[in-house]
Amino acid sequence: MEFQHKPVLLKECIEQMHIRAEGVYVDGTIGGAGHAKKVCERLSGKGRLIGIDRDEDAVAAAKERLISYKDRVTVLRGSYRDLPELLAGEGIRKVDGILLDLGVSSHQLDSPARGFTYRTDAPLDMRMDRRQVLSAFEVVNTYGQDELYRVIRTYGEERFAGNIARRICAARAEEPIRTTGQLADIIRASIPAKNRREGGHPAKRTFQAIRIEVNGELEGLEEAVDPCIDLLNKGGRLCVITFHSLEDRIIKNSFRRNESPCVCPPDFPVCVCGKKSKGFVVTRHPILPTEEEQEENPRSASAKLRVFERTV
Repeated sequence: MEFQHKPVLLKECIEQMHIRAEGVYVDGTIGGAGHAKKVCERLSGKGRLIGIDRDEDAVAAAKERLISYKDRVTVLRGSYRDLPELLAGEGIRKVDGILLDLGVSSHQLDSPARGFTYRTDAPLDMRMDRRQVLSAFEVVNTYGQDELYRVIRTYGEERFAGNIARRICAARAEEPIRTTGQLADIIRASIPAKNRREGGHPAKRTFQAIRIEVNGELEGLEEAVDPCIDLLNKGGRLCVITFHSLEDRIIKNSFRRNESPCVCPPDFPVCVCGKKSKGFVVTRHPILPTEEEQEENPRSASAKLRVFERTV
């Protein structure tokens, strides 16, 4: 299946990156290279783009789609949480801009074999990097009931997490839960009929939660923001697109902390903690997709773009 992914907030991201023709930029989640291609179009032969993705299909697709810019593009397989090490391997210590698009790609959602979606019946998987051992199958079939409740409640913000965890454990006691269809049916049966008619597909929040657990998305995000900002040259920008409240909260709080890191008591006349601001939050409120984009690409509806600029 060809790797397809429609870039979200494309125009807004390119505007916010403040791309210089001879600058060095990073797309830490290159996906289908939609954002990356627009960056490359604005680079001269002396500019450079480093593209990174955990998904081998994304890496292969990005290399193919950016072949005409091969003089200025390097595509690596890896995680944005390892960005300092990956860039050091390319001889790069500082960059002028970093983009992180944290959404699941359309390719991952639409490829049944990847096991990300509740809309088709497929083997449970959900791994962005298929080299790793932990998959949705292991989470669903080996986590204890309390641990399943924690994952579904915390990462899915699912009010019926207790019912869902209990029914999963009861079902797998009879036989392993092997497919997305089996899991979706269990989730549906766990939610009262009147509530199933609200807020979209009843399995949406639980599938999100399991995907986040499998891929360590929130832990990786918390670990990645500060190093990304530290990699920026003065005037460089970190642009992050999130798709749910948990991600957005982490980005918002991390940006605020890097802008105002002082931890001294408010009644201290001067700062004694020694923590200095690294820059400022460009977006006091997140940038949202236009109504036109949401109509053209319904998956963009929950997207939020936040931007931080380094000033030291």
